Amino acid sequence: MHTPARTTAVSANAAIPTHCPYCALQCGMRLTPNASADSVEVTGRADFPVNRGALCGKGQSAAAVLSSRVRLTGPLVRDPATGELAPATWEEALDAIAEGISRTRTAHGPDACGVFGGGGLTNEKAYALGKFARIVLGTSQIDYNGRFCMSSAAAAGTKAFGLDRGLPFPLEDIPRTGCVILVGSNLAETMPPALRYLTELRANGGKLIVIDPRRTRTAQQADLHLAPRPGTDLALALGMLHLVVAQGRVDEAYVRDRTRGWEEARSAAMAHWPEYVERVTGVPLPQLRDAVRMFTDAEHAMVLTARGPEQQSKGTDTVGAWINLALATGRPGTPLSGYGCLTGQGNGQGGREHGQKADQLPGCRKLTDPAARAHVAEVWGVDPESLPGPGRSAYELLDALGGDVRALLLMASNPVVSAPRAAHVEERLRSLDFLAVADVVLSETAELADVVLPVTQWAEETGTLTNLEGRVLLRRRALDPPPGVRSDLEVLQELTARLSPDLEKGFPVDPEEVFEELRRASAGGPADYSGISYERLAEEDGVFWPAPASGVPGTPRLFLDRFATEDGRARFVPVAHRAAAEEPDAEYPVYLTTGRVVAQYQSGAQTRRVEELNKAAPGPFVQLHPRLAARLGVVEGDAVAVVSRRGRAVAPARVCGDIRPDTVFMPFHWPGRGRANSLTNPALDPTSRMPEFKVCAVRLERIPG
Repeated sequence: MHTPARTTAVSANAAIPTHCPYCALQCGMRLTPNASADSVEVTGRADFPVNRGALCGKGQSAAAVLSSRVRLTGPLVRDPATGELAPATWEEALDAIAEGISRTRTAHGPDACGVFGGGGLTNEKAYALGKFARIVLGTSQIDYNGRFCMSSAAAAGTKAFGLDRGLPFPLEDIPRTGCVILVGSNLAETMPPALRYLTELRANGGKLIVIDPRRTRTAQQADLHLAPRPGTDLALALGMLHLVVAQGRVDEAYVRDRTRGWEEARSAAMAHWPEYVERVTGVPLPQLRDAVRMFTDAEHAMVLTARGPEQQSKGTDTVGAWINLALATGRPGTPLSGYGCLTGQGNGQGGREHGQKADQLPGCRKLTDPAARAHVAEVWGVDPESLPGPGRSAYELLDALGGDVRALLLMASNPVVSAPRAAHVEERLRSLDFLAVADVVLSETAELADVVLPVTQWAEETGTLTNLEGRVLLRRRALDPPPGVRSDLEVLQELTARLSPDLEKGFPVDPEEVFEELRRASAGGPADYSGISYERLAEEDGVFWPAPASGVPGTPRLFLDRFATEDGRARFVPVAHRAAAEEPDAEYPVYLTTGRVVAQYQSGAQTRRVEELNKAAPGPFVQLHPRLAARLGVVEGDAVAVVSRRGRAVAPARVCGDIRPDTVFMPFHWPGRGRANSLTNPALDPTSRMPEFKVCAVRLERIPG
């Protein structure tokens, strides 16, 4: 029986304080519904400390996707006679999903059923999805697209500090430090309201060093821009650490008192002579020396990494090398200094903390830890032995579709556009015995499904998210959803009622009730939310985890007294440079790197449905240097084919001097023949299982006419 979620009356023309549905800044905004005009006004919240009233174009236009003209408003089931998706009732759609999953489990076992989640799901939905996979389906095969976001930084941070939280300090500390090294991030386009922190840093006399193969809008703000070859950030970090040692700039007292493993890390770095690093990276040695001087001369300094160094087949080691540089100079765990990762997706942090990740249980607990299994199993009311072990990582799960994994439930993700080697992933999705998708729009992936469920959006449901600072936020419901739309929590309850009726009560549809259980499940874990409640979140501008007790402040700044390791000391991890999984050669002589543009978001499933955003960024392009363009006979606007060992993409040329001559760039927001991820390499980091999105070898072909 369908049980509607508990709702709060929404008054027309009442401004509701809430948060943006897009990136991990989770900017504060107010929504004012206008019942008479059937519209919603979006304004920034000046009282929210992260964005202080600023919104980018995506945030300003976020309400456009709420329109019934662009979204799903009723279930769809594929008609076996025509092969087309056709309208169906909710009962028909849910029955079809339960039948498809049951048929697969009976024939092939529970691990033949997979679950793939999304970094945009609220903490409550991420928690419920992980619980559903493990105790209703009994499958180990669950992961989420957040694996493509900051898993390498999570792995490196856990190794070094014993804890995975994107930023161990609030954004407000950035303008007050003395120097920031920003590695592989283009904040001006990916998180525009955050650029003010770097602008204020420089206005306060601080220095900004940006490391990126392109002279992006962010790099144009820098005091020093280093443009290494794609895939050589690891060598660059090691070369800088070599110079720190050679010039006597190590903070010896800090290293002695607060760390372990320095000698091994030091020896590894000293094998990377600056001249060798210059040859490998293409960064001139004088620039390398300038960067070291600026960073170490500052009393306070930070290293911030993002997708550039992470989305590599050696991403964990690359981030680890930057952490080693920060540790050697005494930065982490000291005021106005440290290392941090700029998480990208809206709830990429909370999404993995509470159970979507293949190897984690709620509270960032390890799935292989007997004590963690016992604690969570007790909260769930099941036998710890019944919990499956770790499953495949995101790309490995997608690669297994149609083989070991025969049915898939997918929520809030669009891997047909966002996954590496995307044409292969699309083929794997098509080969499934059964595919069900829950989403707000008919994405390219949903178009392949046997059943599509229309679910509520950000403004139509209450829930919590955890932003890039580790700040847990309450996003409030401001609108009633259309009559034919239900929440993901309702979907999971209804499927549980069909598949395991005795467990139905364990899947409430009220998000606050789910959060109360999440608090208990996370208690005592690394990501402890037990001291956070909806009531508290409604009164505060978010609570920083860990927050293990009610009435006690959260933890905006980690590691000031000790690190989260057994002995309280940070760990150096010795690393050495190695080449990317695929380097240019005679057949594929150019590097390809990928990224985002300001007017689109992730796979573009939602932003490509907003008219003003499409006017600003109507389609894909290939950015290339004038010297490379001249060699190919290409001018601005010419159609260019970019070809890798995995596929081909075609887009107009954008010729400018803001990129290395040996490198081309493509944004990855579009499907079809301009799909950048048709080209990218799924080579995986051995620790984080992050694919190598940021570097592969390609050739370019000018298309006549």
